[in-house]
Amino acid sequence: MATAFHDDGSVDLEGTARIADHLVSTGHDGVVVSGTTGESPTTSVAEDGDILRAVKDAVGGRGTVVAGVGTNATAHSVELAQQAAKLDVDGVLVVTPYYNKPSPQGVLHHFSEVAQASDLPVMLYDVPGRTVTRIALETYESMRAWDTVVAVKDATGDLPGAARLVDLGYAVYSGDDAATLGYLAYGGCGLVSVVGHSAGRELKAMIEAFVAGDLAEALRLHQQLTPAFDAVMGVPNYGATTAKASLQLLGVLDNRHVRGPLVPLSDDEVAALRSGLAASGLL
Repeated sequence: MATAFHDDGSVDLEGTARIADHLVSTGHDGVVVSGTTGESPTTSVAEDGDILRAVKDAVGGRGTVVAGVGTNATAHSVELAQQAAKLDVDGVLVVTPYYNKPSPQGVLHHFSEVAQASDLPVMLYDVPGRTVTRIALETYESMRAWDTVVAVKDATGDLPGAARLVDLGYAVYSGDDAATLGYLAYGGCGLVSVVGHSAGRELKAMIEAFVAGDLAEALRLHQQLTPAFDAVMGVPNYGATTAKASLQLLGVLDNRHVRGPLVPLSDDEVAALRSGLAASGLL
C-alpha cells in the first residue's frame, strides 16, 4: 500500500490510515506496508514504526498487516524486522537486496539473518526488474529450512518457475497485477497488488472466480481490468505515483505527493490514468 505525505513531505499518518481502511473495505485480505509502493527507501526506521502503528489501528482485526523490511543493508533489514515484531504485525516482506548485486550466498545470508531476527512469517520478494539480482532456486530451497519462511511475492514473470516454488511448499503471490491469472494457473494463491488501490473488489472477484472454476468469468474480469492495468502499470513513472493519483481520483487522498527521487504525475498523466480507470469501470 501507498504511504501518504503532507505538503511539506512529512508522513501523513491520518491519510495513510485512510488508505489502509479503504483497502480492507474494498476486498483486500490485508495490506503490505512500507514496500516499494510505500516508498520505503525514503522513510526512516522511526517513520516506518509510526506508519505500522497507524495502519494496525486502522485495519484492526479486518485483515493482516505485513511489514516491508527489505533494504540493501542486512543490519537495517534486521532492525526493521525486530521493530515489526515488537509492533505485533502478522508478517514481514523482504526483497532481494538492490543495487549491491550480492551473490546467491549473499542473498541467502541476508534472508537468513532477517528470518532469524523474529518469529514472524516471512514473504520473500523477487523483483529483478528493480533489484537486478534474481533469487536462485537453490536459495529458495535453502530457505525452506526456516519454518517461518512461507511465502513468495514473485514479480519475475517466470510462471514455470513459480510452479517450482509451489512444489517447494511456498505460498506464491503474483507481484504483477496483469499476470495474476497466469500465476493462479501455475499454483499461485493470490496477488500483492498496486492496481488494487482502485480495483480491490474486482481483483478479488477475479481470483475467486478462478478458484471456483469459473475460468470464463475470471478471464472476463481480467479483460475488463486491462485498461486499468495499462494505465497504472504501463507508464514509466508508475507505482507509488499512479497508486496515489488513483487514490486522489477516488477521493481517498486530497493530494498525490511523493518523495524524491519520484515526482508526482503531471496533469496529463493523471488524465490518462483517469481514462484507463474509467474504461475499466472503476470511476
